[in-house]
Amino acid sequence: MSELLQALAQTLEQRKSASPDSSYVASLYAKGLNKILEKVGEEATEVILAAKDAETSGNSDALTQEMADLWFHCLVCLAQLNISPDEVLQVLAERQGLSGLVEKASRTSST
Repeated sequence: MSELLQALAQTLEQRKSASPDSSYVASLYAKGLNKILEKVGEEATEVILAAKDAETSGNSDALTQEMADLWFHCLVCLAQLNISPDEVLQVLAERQGLSGLVEKASRTSST
């Protein structure tokens, strides 16, 4: 895992024992998975809107900010469920070099 992802994962894990009054992430944990998923959905919508704006304006600053927010909240979701970012990176590594069409077909046939 990259040093940045490792540091974020460690911080997110530490926030599980923090007071909800002392940390935004701790407050999300205290509100539970549904609130975390709501934030993931909100951030995904903001990414979509920022991408549309970036396409027309040529300025990607808002998109990169919103994407960072989305990735962050996805990491919070993983931490809430005790899933390491390494597990996601492993899936991506396994898919590397595979045709997207082949990979998707293998998922649908195995479920």
